Amino acid sequence: MSSSFDRYQKRKLISSYFSVVISIALVLFLLGCLGLLVLNAKKVADHFKEQVVVTIYLNDSAKEVEVKQLEKSLAMAAYTKSTEYVSKEAAAESMKAETGEDFMDFVGYNPLQNSIDVHLKADFVTTETLASITEELATKKFIEEIRYDNDLVELMNDNVKKITFWVLIISAIFTLIAVLLINSSIRLAVYSKRFIIKTMQMVGATKSFIRRPFVYKSVQLGVIGAIIALIGMGIVLYYLNETFAELQLLSNPVLIGGLFVVIFLLGIVITWISTFIATQRFLNLKTDALYY
Repeated sequence: MSSSFDRYQKRKLISSYFSVVISIALVLFLLGCLGLLVLNAKKVADHFKEQVVVTIYLNDSAKEVEVKQLEKSLAMAAYTKSTEYVSKEAAAESMKAETGEDFMDFVGYNPLQNSIDVHLKADFVTTETLASITEELATKKFIEEIRYDNDLVELMNDNVKKITFWVLIISAIFTLIAVLLINSSIRLAVYSKRFIIKTMQMVGATKSFIRRPFVYKSVQLGVIGAIIALIGMGIVLYYLNETFAELQLLSNPVLIGGLFVVIFLLGIVITWISTFIATQRFLNLKTDALYY
C-alpha cells in the first residue's frame, strides 16, 4: 500500500516538474523568437529599402567618357550600394521578355533610353536624401531624367517607424508575460509542498536551509527549459536563414550568441527569483493559513 502511494507521489512530482519545464521552455522560446525579430528588424527593413531603385536616363547624345565618369562617381558615392548600366538594347530585350511581344515591330525603332540603375544604401533611402541626390545629378546636361518611387519611399519609412515602435511595445509585454507565467508555474510547484515547508520550519530548520533545495531544483528546471527553448530557437533560426538567405540572419554570430546567453540566463534568474519569493511567502504564513 505504501509502495503504491510512493509511486503515485513520484508520478505526481514528475508530472509537476514536467509541466514547469514545458512552461519555462515555451515562454523562453517565444521570448527568444521575439528577440530574434528585434535583432533582425533593422536588417529586414534595410533589405526592403535597398530594393528601391533610382533610374538615371541618359541622352542619346551622351558621350561614352561622360557615362563612364558618371558610373565611377556614383560607385564611389557614400550613398551607393551598387550600380548597373542598362543599354537601350538590353532594356528592349527585357521588355520583350516581360510582354512576350517585340514592340519595335510596331514602332519601327527603339524609343527607350540608356540608363543607370542605382541601388542606395538603406540609411540614405529617405525623401530628403533622394531629393538632394536628384538635385545634384540634374546639373549634368547629358542626363535626361531621374526617376524613383517617392510615394513608396515615404510609405516604407513611415511603416518602418510604426513597426519598430510596436515591436518594442510587444517585446516589453512579452517579457512581462514571460516573468508572470514562469512565476505562476513555480508558485504552483512550491504550493504543492507548502506543508513540507511548514513542517521543516516547525522542527527548527532555518529559512535559508528550507529554501535552498527548492531554489536548486527550480534552477535545474529553468536550465532544462532554457536548453529546450534554445534548441527550438536554433531550429527556427536555421530554417529562416535557409529560406531567406538574402537577409543573412547569421551574419552577426556574436549578437545571436549574446541573445542565446541572455535567454539562458533568464531561465535561471526568473526561476531563482520566483522560487525565492514563493518559498518566502509560505515560510511567513501561519499554519492555519496553509489550508486556504
